[in-house]
Amino acid sequence: MLKVRAYPDPVLGRKAAAVRRIDKNLVRLVDEMFETMYTEKGVGLAAPQVGESIRLCVVNCTGKSDGEMVLVNPVIVESRGEATDEEGCLSVPGIRSKVTRAEWVKVRAYDLDGNELELEADGLEARAFQHELDHLNGRLFFELLNDAGRMTIRGRLKTLEERFTKQP
Repeated sequence: MLKVRAYPDPVLGRKAAAVRRIDKNLVRLVDEMFETMYTEKGVGLAAPQVGESIRLCVVNCTGKSDGEMVLVNPVIVESRGEATDEEGCLSVPGIRSKVTRAEWVKVRAYDLDGNELELEADGLEARAFQHELDHLNGRLFFELLNDAGRMTIRGRLKTLEERFTKQP
């Protein structure tokens, strides 16, 4: 299992580089990312969250093996509507907040065979895609909160920052 990086780890604030080659190392990383995501009880995981600053994420909102999605170099090409719901993040442990995102998205990406995919999603799946793509752009969910929302979690973020600086 991989170690999930926690805020304020610098890798989480960087824009990830494009994946240039799909090889056995990338396939192994994807397998380890799914294992880590399931162990940590998440529905998505982006490569920067495990210390790899590349444009790769895995998502499974169903919990079933046929719901697994691998997105290599994903981009949101279209979005519509607005929906507000509670979000958390494996890299921001213990903090959840209401976040407004697009209600529906169309994502273009590649799979592990190098085939281009175009996925349309709404609900939890649309939220997960947007959340994971934010990670690839160096953005965390709490950055989308208004001032009042940030004030409510400020103390818990400070605790995570202090914990990070005390790591060996």
